[in-house]
Order: sequence, then C-alpha cells, then structure tokens
Amino acid sequence: MRHLVPTLLWLISFVLTTPATALQLAPFKDQLFTYPPILESHDNGAYRIIDYRELRDINQRDAVPERQAESRYISTDIRRLQQDLLAKTEAGPVRHFAVGRPARPRIITVYLHGQGGSRHQGVNDFTFGGNFNRIKNLMGHNGGLYLSPDFSDFGEKGAAEIAALISLYAARSPQAPIFLACGSMGGALCWRLAREPALAPQLDGLLLLGSMWDDHFVKTEAFRRRVPIFIAHGSRDTVFPIDKQEAFYRGIRDAAPGYPVRFVRFETGSHGTPIRMTDWRETLNWMLAVRR
Repeated sequence: MRHLVPTLLWLISFVLTTPATALQLAPFKDQLFTYPPILESHDNGAYRIIDYRELRDINQRDAVPERQAESRYISTDIRRLQQDLLAKTEAGPVRHFAVGRPARPRIITVYLHGQGGSRHQGVNDFTFGGNFNRIKNLMGHNGGLYLSPDFSDFGEKGAAEIAALISLYAARSPQAPIFLACGSMGGALCWRLAREPALAPQLDGLLLLGSMWDDHFVKTEAFRRRVPIFIAHGSRDTVFPIDKQEAFYRGIRDAAPGYPVRFVRFETGSHGTPIRMTDWRETLNWMLAVRR
C-alpha cells in the first residue's frame, strides 16, 4: 500500500490540474440526436447544409407532433437534479431553473428564450423533440449546470439580470467554461452580453438558434477574445431571414480568417427548427476544444 500512495497522489493531482480545455461531454442518446444526412459542406466543414424533413424529423419523432416527443428521446430521471430557484442579484431577483450541479460545476450552459417564452421553455422535457431534455441530461451527467432563466426584457435591464446571474454562478466555479445559447429574440441578449467588458471574458461560446445577427459584433470584446460562435438556422425562417444570418457568418470569416465560427443550415426548416435539431453535444465539444 505504501507504494500505491505516490501513484494515487499523482492521479489526484492530474485530475485537479488538467486544463479545462480537456473536458469533453460524454454521449447521451447520440444515435437519436445526431444530424440527418449532410447535403453540402463548405469552409472545411464550418458551413453545413442539413437534410431536414418535417415528416421524418417531427412526425416520426413525436408521439404528438410538436407537443410530445417519443419516449425513447427523453429521460426524466434528470428531474431529480432540477430546481426552480430565485437568485438575489445586484440587478434584482432572477427566477430560474437550475439543472445539475449548482456548486462547482465543471461546465455551465445557459439558455435564453425568445419572445413570449419563459424559463419553463428551456426545461420542457417533451417539446422540440426532447432536445431540451438532452441538454439537461448532458449537463447533469457530466458534472455540469444548466440554467434556464426568466428576465424582464430583451434590452438593458434583461441583459443586466442575466449578467448578474451568470456572475453569481461563475463565482462559485471560476474554472467552469460558460456557454450562452439564445433562441430567437433571445439573441438580442446574447449580443448585448458580448459587448459587456466585464462579462465577455467569462463567455466561452455563443449559440444562436434561429436567432438574429449583430452587425457590430466585430467591435465587441467577445470578438476580440475569439469567443466561438455557433449559428443554426432554418432555410424557411420567416422571422429572421437566413440570407441575413449567412451574410453575418461570412462577415465574421472575412473580418478574421480562422475565427471559430460554424453555421448549420437546416434545409426547409422553419423558425423553431434549430432548437429542435441542434446537436448540443457536438457543438459544445467543438467549443470546448477550440476555446482559448
């Protein structure tokens, strides 16, 4: 046993000192949530067109289309790690769901809903083909934390609330990478937070899911820090036209060749398709691998 002690001490030291960039999320129902066939791929795989089909990707995936995912896509055991909380912050009280490890999480993912949504959208196990259930399980099974908050608006006040909430949890686990996923109008908050000098250094990735662009992003602190950007969009999105979002993607690449940005286009997909179809694990593992 005396000879085992140095080895055990080395292993403990290795685990505690391994860089955060070494973290990769373990699989969870990958065979069900991997992307359908890729129709086209450009920019060395950074831009992909995915073969999305409503009859297959909604009707054959949901027991009740757009309301109830088939049982094989979900695992509600994760609810034992889910709490509905009220955080007291400098920006005021922030009601939010927290799923996973609230103290010293290894990774933090925050979802910001769009117009007309609430914190409940991001923890609904059954809608959007079970994709919110997947991110909850990915965080919970990997020692991470998933947050789905309410906020007052998509302007300055809402941004202050989210910034305060993120800072609260970041202080409990300073080494945890933080990823901000924004659905639809929630992107307004993503871009506001990317401009915040105090908060941008805490962000390790932005996910825009059927969301908007920011013509001034290249002037932000997040851009200067080369925060990875993931954009997923339906080709038939009538809320935010895909040509605008594709032009934004091209603008980033032109402004900074080699910038870590990806674009997934769901051919024939609508406004809500990216929330349903985005492969959380693939995207977050890519961001973990390329972040600074």
